[in-house]
Amino acid sequence: MSQGFYPPESGTWSCMACHCPLEEKAASITYLESSFHVTLLTCPQCGLVLVPEHLSMGKMFEVEKLLEDK
Repeated sequence: MSQGFYPPESGTWSCMACHCPLEEKAASITYLESSFHVTLLTCPQCGLVLVPEHLSMGKMFEVEKLLEDK
């Protein structure tokens, strides 16, 4: 997965726990023992990260298939 910004497809997002608007922030994702650097919406107060469905079901699935083929 290439480095990039992966916002949700639409909407204005805020943290359900803190009620703060989410902000773009660099994040490191570890998946199947591989690390990827991306920008995701993150709560500035508690640090919770929003992983949009199209990233988790699309890009992450592609990465899983690539790693399985190795």
